[in-house]
Amino acid sequence: MKERTLLLIKPDALQRGLVGDILSRFEHKGFKIAGVKMLQMSKELSKEHYAHLVSKPFYPDLEKFMTSQPIVAVVIEGKEAVEVTRLIVGPTNASKAPGGTVRGDFSNSTSRNVIHASDSKETAEKEIHRFFKPHELFDYKLNDAFLYASDE
Repeated sequence: MKERTLLLIKPDALQRGLVGDILSRFEHKGFKIAGVKMLQMSKELSKEHYAHLVSKPFYPDLEKFMTSQPIVAVVIEGKEAVEVTRLIVGPTNASKAPGGTVRGDFSNSTSRNVIHASDSKETAEKEIHRFFKPHELFDYKLNDAFLYASDE
């Protein structure tokens, strides 16, 4: 089975019409979209997802931002999905993210940095379960571009 990871396309990306541009980077890299949905993040879901940040002084602003508008949750699947996705996304502090990364090209902020990506296989598994039910994830065959991109 291929590795899966979670992306959350944040309210700022949605408001700026960047969802397609962001998703296309992962598709062009050869990753499969195993699940995608738009949702309004509740305060409870924000607290669960960002439990490691709740005690930080910036958390109230983060919660307000993440619950202010809809987000797009996406499960990406492919070879080394977590590691490669983190490279495509770029560093959390978008002002330090190199050009060519999602954050480097579309943001210059730490808090409003257009996208979240799971930071490990273990975290990805928990986060996918948090945002998706098993029947909301799909397995399907991609064309030869996927096979080439995944070195199979």
